[in-house]
Amino acid sequence: MITFTPLSGAAHNSQTSPLCYLLQVDDVKILLDCGSPDWEPEKKETPYAWEEYCHSLRECAPTIDLVLLSNGDLQHSGLYAYAHSRWGLKAPTYTTLPVQAMARIASIEEVEGLRDEQDIGDQYQVTDGEDGSIRPEGEEEKVPESITKSGKYVATLREVQDSFDSVNTLRYSQPAHLQGKCQGLTITPFNAGHSIGGTIWKIRSPSSGTIMYCVDFNHMKERHLDGTVLLRSGGIFEPLARPDLLITSADRASVISSRRKDRDAALMDTVTATLSSRSSLLLPCDSSTRVLELLVLLDQHWNYSKLRFPICFLSRTASEMLTFVRSMMEWLGGTVSKEDVGEDGSGHHRQDRKRRRGDDDDNEDALGAFSLRFRHLELFPNPQALIQKYSSKDPKLILAVPASLSHGPSRQLFCSFAAVPDNVILLTGRSEPGTLGRILFDKWNDSQRQETKWDNGKIGSNIMMDGTMRLQMKSKEPLQGAELEQYLQKEQAAREKEAASQAALARQQRILEADEDDSDSDSDSDEDEEDEVRRALGQTDDPDERSLKSRKGDNSDGNDWNHIDDEGLTKQLLSFDIYLKGNVSKATSFFKHVGGQTHRFRMFPYVEKKRRVDEYGETVDVGMWLRKSKILEDEAESDDIKDYRRRQAEEELKKAALEPPSKFVTTEVEVQMACRLLFVDLEGLSDGRAIKTIIPQISPRKMVIVHATDDATDALIQSCANIRVMTKDIHAPRIGESVQIGQQISSFSISISDELLSSMKMSRFEDNEVGFVTGRVVTSASSIIPILEPVSVSALPKPVAARPGAEATSRLLGSRPPATLPSSTMIGELKLTALKSRLTAIGVQAELVGEGVLICGGGAKYDGASDALEETVAVRKTGTGRVELEGNVSDVYYVVRKEIYALHALVAA
Repeated sequence: MITFTPLSGAAHNSQTSPLCYLLQVDDVKILLDCGSPDWEPEKKETPYAWEEYCHSLRECAPTIDLVLLSNGDLQHSGLYAYAHSRWGLKAPTYTTLPVQAMARIASIEEVEGLRDEQDIGDQYQVTDGEDGSIRPEGEEEKVPESITKSGKYVATLREVQDSFDSVNTLRYSQPAHLQGKCQGLTITPFNAGHSIGGTIWKIRSPSSGTIMYCVDFNHMKERHLDGTVLLRSGGIFEPLARPDLLITSADRASVISSRRKDRDAALMDTVTATLSSRSSLLLPCDSSTRVLELLVLLDQHWNYSKLRFPICFLSRTASEMLTFVRSMMEWLGGTVSKEDVGEDGSGHHRQDRKRRRGDDDDNEDALGAFSLRFRHLELFPNPQALIQKYSSKDPKLILAVPASLSHGPSRQLFCSFAAVPDNVILLTGRSEPGTLGRILFDKWNDSQRQETKWDNGKIGSNIMMDGTMRLQMKSKEPLQGAELEQYLQKEQAAREKEAASQAALARQQRILEADEDDSDSDSDSDEDEEDEVRRALGQTDDPDERSLKSRKGDNSDGNDWNHIDDEGLTKQLLSFDIYLKGNVSKATSFFKHVGGQTHRFRMFPYVEKKRRVDEYGETVDVGMWLRKSKILEDEAESDDIKDYRRRQAEEELKKAALEPPSKFVTTEVEVQMACRLLFVDLEGLSDGRAIKTIIPQISPRKMVIVHATDDATDALIQSCANIRVMTKDIHAPRIGESVQIGQQISSFSISISDELLSSMKMSRFEDNEVGFVTGRVVTSASSIIPILEPVSVSALPKPVAARPGAEATSRLLGSRPPATLPSSTMIGELKLTALKSRLTAIGVQAELVGEGVLICGGGAKYDGASDALEETVAVRKTGTGRVELEGNVSDVYYVVRKEIYALHALVAA
């Protein structure tokens, strides 16, 4: 049985992002995507809109068995790092290599941008087991619950790195057979378009069939990506056809997109006209995925038009993102792969190769595609670096993150950029509802005529903005004057307090570890004997001796003589051959005195240390084992890892040392709107016409609609209802609403013996091998899994002897009793188009006549003679799973029958 529950991004919802869904297949819980909302909406509502989603994810995170990520943007993967680090989302995670890298880059950009402007206020609530106590065996590990003062669940930079390092990567069309609790499930990623590494997930379960998770796909070929793999040669890709359950998004089901040529022309005309008039443009964009299409488009336009204006990209992770993309050419498509081998149509291949060979000397261009060099692109980490190089009056094109203008460089530049007349703010996406980017988009869309609105397939015109807008700006400013002195005083007091506490802890630790036998009576008697020896030798309690005694606990071998470094003390000890136990003189006899006093022997001054024991035996020093394991781990690391860790620690120290004491400041600013505003759709998603055409061709048995508004959901359901062959079992659950699909199926495990397995004949069917077997179930005391063994002759039922006096049944001589013969089974669904292709390949003419009839042989020819009709065979599909083969017995008949058998999995009895 399949249970599907949307945690966020459900149908019939105005808030369509982020995307996060809980899919339960039998007992396995699968988390589909783990996106994050925009943490800085313009309207500060309490409780925040994301509280319900985050609470639901926090509750179910420890019980998740598998995580699948489809795209590398924040809407699909933004909250994974936080949930993995603090909510116990430790399940195996799978995605493609580009999605892993792009999600990491997008998360780092968001983390650094938010933490650089405001205090997130992370706090941890300590749970049981964190105080050093030993957790009882069998008790689950409890993850410390994190509490944020700001109500925003933003991970740290280290958590982002560690979380995405644990993700498993797959290639396209690479099946992964899962183990453990997910044993039996097979997951396979396929190309979805939209973003580099974007994935359509195919999940195959032995009990629930095939499940396809297909959200945010694009069937159109772009400049840096090919279209989705769903469409191949005018039809649906065979491995993705006819799934048992299709989970798909319908966000743009009611949208008609304009032509790509018109969109690109409108964008480039606006850019060229604005820069030629000595004005600038601001393009808010994301930091990892869709910005690549924009960069390739702008670079091609700059090369074609010979423009000399700078393209400025404001992002902390831009250099890392471009370096990675240049090394991932096998994941790219479109015109990028052609330009990489010199097929640019210009004919100057030799000159280009010479220039490219020279470019290889640069560090940033040492690897990757030549078409991704972006010679006109300049990278800046923050707006201050941009202002230092270019004046605000210089014409330039600025790409700034994030696309929602909720924080970061794009929001900072917007305040000063919007007040300059003739400047253009160019939006390429609609952003999340409630953000500044969505407010600007709604303002532009409301100003358009009805026929030129964005969802009607037309390109709108730019509008002149007017009025004022009040924005809340957050920043981090260095402390100065009295605030700096007060901060330094508090810091000094805190350091002194910390040093005092550390000294107290160290002193307490030394007292506890100085001598493990201090609490034992034997230890006390040994100390008394040592003091008696010293008094007999006339020695005083020297401070060095006290320090020596205090260091005894640190040396488990008892070699305390190696620690004697004082020269005078050494000479004093060497002045006597051996110690004397007891208050007696040096001249000691082995005979008894007259008075009966027993003299003590001369003994080596060794005091045996008693080990501390309890009712379970000798106590274990946990700290010693932890220190030893740390030493072994450090020794096992390679030199490269050690160098990398050392450099990383040095960089963190330098960064911490260079950053002055600062404070977070929130101000209200009033922005005078005087610039122009234009929207050009570059989201890279299929529109309503494509969605309504592709989904019926996939022909799923059941379908779940997610990530859609009310209008889009109703539009897709109505379109599917008008198609006769389309399933009517369509679900559109709301947030938190669970949908149960299918029936509860009980599955059992059985082991086949080697003797029976060697005699089985298996047939291949899709991803499985099917065979017919007859055996006897045998249980073993040493195993909980029963074994299927072949049926022996002795195990067959013996014939029952006839009772005396009963009439014997008359039977002919030599006859046998009737028995039911086993029949073979053919598994699969015959497709006449596939059969026609196979017959054509081997030279047999075949034509489709009417619905569900294939004519093969001489009758398939339009000018066939009458004698050729004798070698004509008709193949008919009369019902579900029923195929009729009609014709004369001929060579064509047997060839057609053989090909029909080859298209099925034959299970021989």
